[in-house]
Amino acid sequence: MPSGRRPRPAAVLDDELTRTVLNVVWKRREISRAEIARNSGRSRSTISDVVGRLLSTELVAEVGSGESRGGRRPILVGFQDQAGVILGVDMGATHISVILTDLRGRTLAWRERAHPVHGDPRGAEALIAELGEACLAEWNGERSRLMGVGVAVPSPVDAGSPDRVIERVLPAWRGHGLLDRLDTVFGVPVFVDNDANLGAVAERWWGQAVGIDDFVYLKVATGVGAGLMIGGEIYRGATGVAGEIGHLAIDPDGPECVCGNRGCLATFVGRRHLVDRARALLDHFPDSTLHGGDLDIRAIEDGALRDDPLALQVVNEAAVRLGTVVAGVLNLLNPGSVIIGGSLARAGSRLVKPLREAVATRTLVDSAAASDIRTSELGERAVALGAATHVLVKALANPRLFPGVNSR
Repeated sequence: MPSGRRPRPAAVLDDELTRTVLNVVWKRREISRAEIARNSGRSRSTISDVVGRLLSTELVAEVGSGESRGGRRPILVGFQDQAGVILGVDMGATHISVILTDLRGRTLAWRERAHPVHGDPRGAEALIAELGEACLAEWNGERSRLMGVGVAVPSPVDAGSPDRVIERVLPAWRGHGLLDRLDTVFGVPVFVDNDANLGAVAERWWGQAVGIDDFVYLKVATGVGAGLMIGGEIYRGATGVAGEIGHLAIDPDGPECVCGNRGCLATFVGRRHLVDRARALLDHFPDSTLHGGDLDIRAIEDGALRDDPLALQVVNEAAVRLGTVVAGVLNLLNPGSVIIGGSLARAGSRLVKPLREAVATRTLVDSAAASDIRTSELGERAVALGAATHVLVKALANPRLFPGVNSR
């Protein structure tokens, strides 16, 4: 909306039919009233009334004429992707990333900075606010169009206290919440969820899992988590902590984990372990390109893409460990796809090939082993994008969250 233009009065979009029509227009992008009526089984007059209410917002507008079926060319109505913006936050253990998107998941601004989130909650809260404000400043649109903030956290999320992280995972965060601080800074609703869950949401809406109702998103980072998408919805379990796959013990004599157990998957394929393992192998690979530079997860990924033997050794070992757990998931859930995101995802086929081989030897039936295993193509922005998408999903289910929409 151009600067100086008068905002339209807030519209009321509370009834189920209006929500349904709004979702149809969002999915189709452009559609005629007549087609909505045919698809919904409602009369044209009823649909015209609903569309009229939607047109009183800036979410929907008349966008031109469609194809004629022998009579007058129908007027198309289209969803206005620029009517609102959303901030998505990926609060990792060692970094914070913030994305600003429109209502179609397009990136309008992006900021990222390393930060010891694990031990500095106050600093993390301040940095989220700083990066969010920087994204809004870069976009330079009307602040009233900001409709919500989604926050992804590296911890299970209790539905009863969604702004609290699990203290065993992030002990320094005891007593620190997210919602009050961000509510005050941005003045919009804030929604918090687990990072792997939101990675799965991003894949379902924009990535490798578009059109797939049953899949697993496996996020490998400082820890390891799984977003379980079943029937097109995130499966959270009885108390909201489903998907903590990183704490499956695969070696009872293995290293101690933060959860108190030994030999959890995260202690073998978490980012810190992979870097430590690469350092331990340096003397065995004197010609490796990993000598002499900063040895971090990106260096290992880059080395694997160059077929560096040391990097490939680390990736192969991680693939076998992951394969042990992924095979169990396939035997248990038989998802249509497994998508790997986070650390090592950039290694692509160098990771997927040995992972598939490890899975094939551990699944009960061929149909389980045949589940598609692939790496994410959303890159480092996946979880932040999923956090923003989480807000969009909430708004499509409850249009009162959109700018310019009120309840009765």
